Amino acid sequence: MFAVTRLRVPGSGAGDLASAVGELLAALSARPGFVDGELGRSTEDGELWALLTRWDGVGSYRRALSAAEVKIAGAPVWLHALDEPGVYVPTGEGT
Repeated sequence: MFAVTRLRVPGSGAGDLASAVGELLAALSARPGFVDGELGRSTEDGELWALLTRWDGVGSYRRALSAAEVKIAGAPVWLHALDEPGVYVPTGEGT
């Protein structure tokens, strides 16, 4: 499964966001079930970003988010998160 978290960050905060996401991805990568993750910036809207993470399952993802070190590393990232659904199962897996 994969998770997409869209983030709205003013242009002046881009450097801080990239650093904070690096710390978050390091914390996530230490959790069981983490496959990979990446940050991207919209080509149409310079203040819109997306954090994509891949997991071996929903349970691994949810357990990772409950870990204290992930909550601490994620706080500076998630304060920019848009409130919308973000967890997806690829077509053909569980549909």
